[in-house]
Amino acid sequence: MTTNPVFRGVATALITPTTEDGVDYGAFGRLIDWQIEEGINALVIAGTTGEGSTLSTEEHNAVIRYAVERAAGRVPIIAGTGSNNTAHAIELTKAACEAGADAMLVVTPYYNKATQKGLIQMYTAIADASTKPLILYNVPSRTGVNIAPETYAALAGHPNIAGFKEANGDISAIVKTMSLVGNRLALYSGNDDQTVPLLSMGGSGVISVLSNVMPAKTVEMCRRFWDGDIQGSAKLQCELLPLINALFSEVNPIPVKAAMAAMGFCENYVRLPLTQMEDRTRGALLDEMRRQGLIG
Repeated sequence: MTTNPVFRGVATALITPTTEDGVDYGAFGRLIDWQIEEGINALVIAGTTGEGSTLSTEEHNAVIRYAVERAAGRVPIIAGTGSNNTAHAIELTKAACEAGADAMLVVTPYYNKATQKGLIQMYTAIADASTKPLILYNVPSRTGVNIAPETYAALAGHPNIAGFKEANGDISAIVKTMSLVGNRLALYSGNDDQTVPLLSMGGSGVISVLSNVMPAKTVEMCRRFWDGDIQGSAKLQCELLPLINALFSEVNPIPVKAAMAAMGFCENYVRLPLTQMEDRTRGALLDEMRRQGLIG
């Protein structure tokens, strides 16, 4: 585990409550407060789960400013500032730094499908422009590009690159990455169903969709692991798997938005090209939420 991670434990990849009229800041503020009260370790704002790609630049900057002000230093605020346009990613990063965000989560450049050389140059340019640490975000199923272990190693020496959120699903590649970067980068699981396996590789935690609906239980899973209760941590991972699967039964964040609406936190509203959850998968999600005691 790295000696100075941005956070240790669970960062919720927080939804952005929206309506037809825009961001619902009342719901957003209540959600931030509840997450912190439940013991979450950090919050990611305007990431994939926060529908950052469908927020305007003005909305994007505004939700980050609001989250920083609402959290008021209680937990680190990590701003999603990635883009397939490097200049725009730098613009978003600078704005988030000025707003007081504690770190940036920067996804690989979707659609452009950069080479590994291009990834190194892009991340270096963004890190050079940032006054806060970066967490690199690798999610090839959504972007079409994968960060190679050797590329992580090449970037690990930059003083503003602190960690990586790994959602490639390839445990062997993650093992190789950790063998190359050692404690120079913090590893965060980007897949809720691989949290405990990645903790066993020296991971510093998880950036989680699950913790939108079960923050305390997700935190407990990591705490048990670090307290030496590996069996208990693994048991929780297995017990939560049906809910995790239900939350990813359609494209994220469609299911988690529906789940949070069912819990009364927000309207079940997503922006195109996202659409409402299908009746069959929504029914299965709600059934599992009832089984977990999240709704009546």
